[in-house]
Amino acid sequence: MNEVGVVAALEAEARTLGPKVPRGGGLSILNDGGLLAVSGMGGGLAAIAARNLIGAGAKSLMSFGLAGGLDPRLKAGSVVLPGEVISREGGRFITTQTWCEQLRPALEKRLEVVSGRLLSTAQPVDAVADKAALFLETGAAAVDMESMSIAAVAAAYGLPFIAVRVIVDTAFDVLPGAVLAASRGGEVNVLRLILRLAAKPKDLIPLLHLARRYRAATRSLRAIAGARRAIAGARAA
Repeated sequence: MNEVGVVAALEAEARTLGPKVPRGGGLSILNDGGLLAVSGMGGGLAAIAARNLIGAGAKSLMSFGLAGGLDPRLKAGSVVLPGEVISREGGRFITTQTWCEQLRPALEKRLEVVSGRLLSTAQPVDAVADKAALFLETGAAAVDMESMSIAAVAAAYGLPFIAVRVIVDTAFDVLPGAVLAASRGGEVNVLRLILRLAAKPKDLIPLLHLARRYRAATRSLRAIAGARRAIAGARAA
């Protein structure tokens, strides 16, 4: 029976883990025997994916993918392995410490890894001023839209939970609205992106900056996948 259920919001995130991602939802089997679900962006969709993974046999849940930086010290490609996931409304879930302690040394061999807090919000945080305000308010290292909901599902079922998130847009980067609109369903829609850029050409420069950040973040996501496989192999040996 599969042990780990991984939720990724975007197909591009999921593909770094190795499997062929099915279109239209569904689950993939990872090389280490875990299960993967691509949810689409947002907490509601992530919760559905998490419950589907549990229904298919997952005994623990991982939130995996990209995040926005709130801590100004973090650069694109930095890995956030939080000790807790929080919301602005006061929600708080502790991640499974033993799981974090097992994964962290494997990641630190090739990546910058920080712990602390991960903030989940209902809407994307796309402005530099908003990121600075949230950092002062919460002290969170990074922000995403899915981890809180996945953690809540894990807690409801009494299952271990961990979040592994890679910084793509730093605290100093504007997140272009064109990217958010084009990727909301879990896959970047190129035509939608072009149309948004045509309507709002000032998004082009931050988009080019984000493309460089994205390449660094993708390298880190692939390194995380390699670390997971190494741990799984050590267990089987």
